[in-house]
Amino acid sequence: MANQNLGFHSDHDHTGCIEQALEGARALCSERNLRFTPIRELVLKTIWQSHKPLGAYELLPALAEAGFNSAPPTVYRALDFLQEQGLVHRIALLNAFIGCPHPNEQHQGSFLICKACNNAVEIDTDEVGQVINSQASKLGFIPEKQSIEVLGTCPECVPDKLS
Repeated sequence: MANQNLGFHSDHDHTGCIEQALEGARALCSERNLRFTPIRELVLKTIWQSHKPLGAYELLPALAEAGFNSAPPTVYRALDFLQEQGLVHRIALLNAFIGCPHPNEQHQGSFLICKACNNAVEIDTDEVGQVINSQASKLGFIPEKQSIEVLGTCPECVPDKLS
């Protein structure tokens, strides 16, 4: 998996992230003969507007503002679809969702999450996954899904204690 994370608090124009994510989603849905509905597109676009994971209820105002049904089931259906297609990851620790920068690559979502600013960065943990699979195999266990979430403090939020 290519490590395409943007780092914590990276100063860049999110417009590029959003457009790349939407273009990738359109292509992926077309390739898989799936409908990328306006609601699904809006939910994905809203998620990509920052690199902070967003909960379902945080997405509802964007749906209402765009004139869509802003009931929770509507956003959850869109999120389920986006997650099934690998376009977003669910971060269980925060009960929130974040865009996946490489939905066409088979991988497990692993994240560093800042407890102060709530930014999250997807990281490459293929080697850790191999160790888990090896240990599971020794025990006769068949893993189906792995997710690693590390809560801590990002460089921008670490108190300056060394000065």
